[in-house]
Amino acid sequence: MRYTQLGRTGLKVSRLVLGTMNFGPHADEAESHAMMDTALDAGINFFDTANVYGWGENKGRTEEIVGTWLAQGGGRRDKVVLATKVYGSMSADRDDTWPNHDRLSALNIRRAVDASLKRLRTDHIDLYQFHHVDRRTPWDEIWQAVDVLVQQGKILYAGSSNHAGWHIAQANEAARRRGSLGLVSEQCLYNLRERRAEMEVLPAAESYGLGVIPWSPLGGGLLGGALRKEREGGGARSAGALRDDAVRAQVGAYEDLVAAHGLDPAEVALAWLLTRPGITGPIVGPRTGEQLTSALPALELTLSPELLASLDEVFPGPGPSPEAFAW
Repeated sequence: MRYTQLGRTGLKVSRLVLGTMNFGPHADEAESHAMMDTALDAGINFFDTANVYGWGENKGRTEEIVGTWLAQGGGRRDKVVLATKVYGSMSADRDDTWPNHDRLSALNIRRAVDASLKRLRTDHIDLYQFHHVDRRTPWDEIWQAVDVLVQQGKILYAGSSNHAGWHIAQANEAARRRGSLGLVSEQCLYNLRERRAEMEVLPAAESYGLGVIPWSPLGGGLLGGALRKEREGGGARSAGALRDDAVRAQVGAYEDLVAAHGLDPAEVALAWLLTRPGITGPIVGPRTGEQLTSALPALELTLSPELLASLDEVFPGPGPSPEAFAW
């Protein structure tokens, strides 16, 4: 396993992140525990979850599954960098959400941390992430709540998720005024097909020393050999997107390019992210143990300059920032 620092911190994390969103909804507790064992055996020490995972009436279930695994002992908690998120209501029905039971008020942050700690069966969360932007709560209030939690030992670092570059700047400038550490990571949508993060999110993260943790590295399955699986008669989550002729043509060009180099599409998509500046590691969210182990070879895959240039032709990015939109 390869490791790197999480942004500007001294925290060492694996270059693949275990995403747990499917634990509960698509993998039962035993299967989820087996995948966490496999990840740890492979050296993956960075586990990501969220308080709302489990969804609907089962919100919180994923954290509970992670918690029962941690409770088995054997050094599990000491070896894992544990990340979770706060923002959404824990009510199964949005219409039943009480005031102050969602978003990032100091009150909800305090309540949500304690609930997550209980479900996770641990005394601290290593990386506590703001799942979405809260435009109603000032950053000074958010950082006041975070500073208290750090002092109490309940969390160690704070990160963001789905924040724009401007939000990252706002957050860390507010933290700087308070003498607080601020955001140390941003978890965002980023893959070969979806490269808008290069416009401002990645430059902002680099400027403020945030590690970037891409979610959906396979583009909802489109970059994982979707057309090949279709030909083989297998179902694919991306079947709907492939009805678009332009998407189908682009994915076909990608699979042909990768095949010409004798490589696997999913491995190339993950390996490409690992070549990008500032990327800590992509989140792999397996439904099965086989999906998890199939991601590991990407760590050892070296993409040639020729292949990287060809990938840019198939999936052109927005261009260098800020030159692509400012002059």
